[in-house]
Amino acid sequence: MAALGRQVLGWHHLIPLTWARIARQTPRPGEQKATPASLLRELTTASNGGALEEMPCVEPKKCVQEPACGRNLTHCLLEKKRTPVGGGSLEREEVITSLLDMGFSDVHINELLTLQPGAHPQQLLDIVSELILLGVNPEPVYVALKKSPQLLKLPIMQMKKRSSYLRKLGLGEGKLKRVLLCCPEILTMRQRDIAGTVRVLREKCLFTVQQVTEILHRCPYVLREDPSELEYKFQYAYFRMGVSHADVVRTDFLQYSITKTRQRHTFLERLGRYQTPDKKGQTQVPNPSLKDILRVSEAEFLARTAYSSAEEFEVFKKLLAREEEEESENHMPGDESTSEEEEEDEDEEEEAGL
Repeated sequence: MAALGRQVLGWHHLIPLTWARIARQTPRPGEQKATPASLLRELTTASNGGALEEMPCVEPKKCVQEPACGRNLTHCLLEKKRTPVGGGSLEREEVITSLLDMGFSDVHINELLTLQPGAHPQQLLDIVSELILLGVNPEPVYVALKKSPQLLKLPIMQMKKRSSYLRKLGLGEGKLKRVLLCCPEILTMRQRDIAGTVRVLREKCLFTVQQVTEILHRCPYVLREDPSELEYKFQYAYFRMGVSHADVVRTDFLQYSITKTRQRHTFLERLGRYQTPDKKGQTQVPNPSLKDILRVSEAEFLARTAYSSAEEFEVFKKLLAREEEEESENHMPGDESTSEEEEEDEDEEEEAGL
């Protein structure tokens, strides 16, 4: 019994030492350090001399199942980040689907989405939808937006109002295609500027509503011109050249500069190859068509219409410029007032003589 008591006391002395060793090697919270297998084998006391016997190591069963991404947490997080869980990504996909349904290609959609990086995808869809409703095909819409990406910044209500105004002008149902390609600022310029051009064409030049629509469709550049200059260009065609309203519209006369028109017309006139028609619309010489005067290059104009040389035409243009300069100097406001005063003086002298 005495020997057994001594062994029990020795075993009790070893327990604190063993647990102290275990405590030193036990991982702290958050650490992934594995427990040495030797400690698991030193938990049984032998009966001879108080030594410790090694016992077979039994691996614990895994009671908690590891997550699928447990071996690569970073990869798992990246996969979750790629997954469109937010409303913005879902909305972007819906916008792309809608644009595909409208007939846009993948290449066009990708470029449209990058035209204005800060613009919301829904804003792009709203602007495009309004243009499609106006009868513009996807290709012209893409070209117009790429040429003028600032259109994507337009408030949608302003876009709707402008679309309604363009319909009133008759520029819906496909007629806006040419206008957008030539003059995309028709969507951003002030409405009163557009109305000013329309007013000049209707009230000053006396075009019909249908003719105004056709002019805006065929010659959208008139929207960039000063209304007074536009009126003068028409007056030159109508009174100096004898061109009718219908011919002005049919030949796109208003798209040519007044300088080019005056130079070629006056040159032909002084060569005797053009005459202003009389009240009956008749001339003593056959006038060349406006197409042969304005729609051709300068070389073709000289060879086929004027039958003259480039040197003669250059000399004539310099002389004409000098004449116009002298004419403008003679019509200064001060000179006009002076001439009016002189006329009044002459009238008073005539009355006094009577």
